[in-house]
Amino acid sequence: MTFWDKLFSNFGLMHITLPQVIMILIALLLAYLAIVKKYEPLLLLPLAFGMMIANIPLAALSSYDDGGLIYYLYQGIDLGIYPPMIFLCIGAMTDFGPLIASPRNALIGLGGQLGIFVAMGGALLIGQALAYIIPGLEPFSLSEAAAIGIIGSSDGPTSIYTADRLAPDLLPVITVAAYSYMALVPIIQPPIMRALTTPKERIIVMPESKRVTRKQKIIFSFAITLATLLLVPAAGSLIAMLMLGNLIKESGVTERYVRSLQNDLLNILTLLIGISVGATATAERILNPHTILIICLGLFAFAFGTIGGIIIAKILCKVTGGKVNPLIGNSGVSAMPMAARVSQKLGQEYNPHNYLLMHAMGPIVSSTIGSALIAGIFITLFGS
Repeated sequence: MTFWDKLFSNFGLMHITLPQVIMILIALLLAYLAIVKKYEPLLLLPLAFGMMIANIPLAALSSYDDGGLIYYLYQGIDLGIYPPMIFLCIGAMTDFGPLIASPRNALIGLGGQLGIFVAMGGALLIGQALAYIIPGLEPFSLSEAAAIGIIGSSDGPTSIYTADRLAPDLLPVITVAAYSYMALVPIIQPPIMRALTTPKERIIVMPESKRVTRKQKIIFSFAITLATLLLVPAAGSLIAMLMLGNLIKESGVTERYVRSLQNDLLNILTLLIGISVGATATAERILNPHTILIICLGLFAFAFGTIGGIIIAKILCKVTGGKVNPLIGNSGVSAMPMAARVSQKLGQEYNPHNYLLMHAMGPIVSSTIGSALIAGIFITLFGS
């Protein structure tokens, strides 16, 4: 081999394929959405960059290139480190007071899990049907369908954690779908909320929540941790870290930890998750019929999660004699705190004296806990 042959053979440009070019263009589109449209930029920008560099031939910068930089960064996901650490940071930012003050609102979070089972069932049924129509297309397995279903939780870290254990090959598309729909909360949810509520329900002013003491919050963190570890140990790392973060916040003696968790550590982990997951999105893993199906199922999951939460909120409205505004039902999904902001904005649109933000935080917190527990059950039942 001559000098020039050797030089040109090591140019990535000489080896790039059309699917890789398509993936690079998709990555640039995601970067555009992050920078210009500001859709989840903290995660979407590093994810787009990771996707781009993973599809450049000979660069050895995908999550599967053993010994490369991104390979080692990805071990934080593969070993189950990053998502629980994200939960630790979320716990340090979360107030469990609204949930403790009104435990009945936990039912709304339970209703919000409807999307998980709709997406899981849809993946099994539609995947099986398409396998008959499209030659060579494999139907989704139970573990893959369960991983897809968790998109309906609208909880990015839980989706990543579950997909890595049940369907690693689907991890990039599940992550992109989960975070994309979280970013689209203000667009997707309001039409559903308007369609399922009446003008009379939308103007309901909810009574002020009772005061919750620091002692109650601390006891709650310990109780949920012990119950989870005893009953659903597979969800233990997520729930334990969530409760530890909240315990650090509520203890009142670890202010330095709180500042670090809420800012520095959360930002670093989000960056590492974004670039690591993005670098799994190689052309051979993304450009297939399964990807389109998962994106569509994710949208249905998110929509049905919203519907489930609103239905439970409407039932509570009837049971309590009109003390629950069904507009907080959209917070049955775990899109924290965006879903609560949508509840607040829509509530004030119909009644300027309506303050639903803190009332909506209760269902979101319960949904976050609930989706992590369901993920643990799925991992126990369908994991290898």
